[in-house]
Amino acid sequence: MINVLFVCSSNVCRSPYCEYVFGRTVKNDEALAAIVGEVASGAVLNHSAQLHSKAYASLLKEGFTEEELKAHRPRHIRDYPELTRKADVIIGMTAWHKWLIPKADRAKYLNLSEAAGESYKAVPDPFLARSQEKYDAAMAVIKRYLTEFAEKLKKEYGNGR
Repeated sequence: MINVLFVCSSNVCRSPYCEYVFGRTVKNDEALAAIVGEVASGAVLNHSAQLHSKAYASLLKEGFTEEELKAHRPRHIRDYPELTRKADVIIGMTAWHKWLIPKADRAKYLNLSEAAGESYKAVPDPFLARSQEKYDAAMAVIKRYLTEFAEKLKKEYGNGR
């Protein structure tokens, strides 16, 4: 089983979106559930208190309940070192996120675009998006990468390796 940790700057926009959406994908896909164990998320830079309001709205549109979303507590990897230790792969949004995780865990790091099988491309931080529409457009890019990552995992590990 592969434990996956998604990281971003504050654990209030991109990484929790990944945790929720990819976690649900794993839960609903028998082949993927046989490959992926724990799906988690964490911050590498800022200590935050709650999901960003636009992330909350975006995840509601994805079908998550208010109860599920209110349960999210942003975690910083320095306060929760087990997040990086337990992870088999750490997926970040930009190249510099790699340099903010513990040195011992950096070999596990991939950018989200690379995890999806594409070349490196930073995932822009939608934190300052002025409209929900622009925010959701950024989340759509993330969702595409997550879908590609899931398919890549099934191809690589689906034959019982």
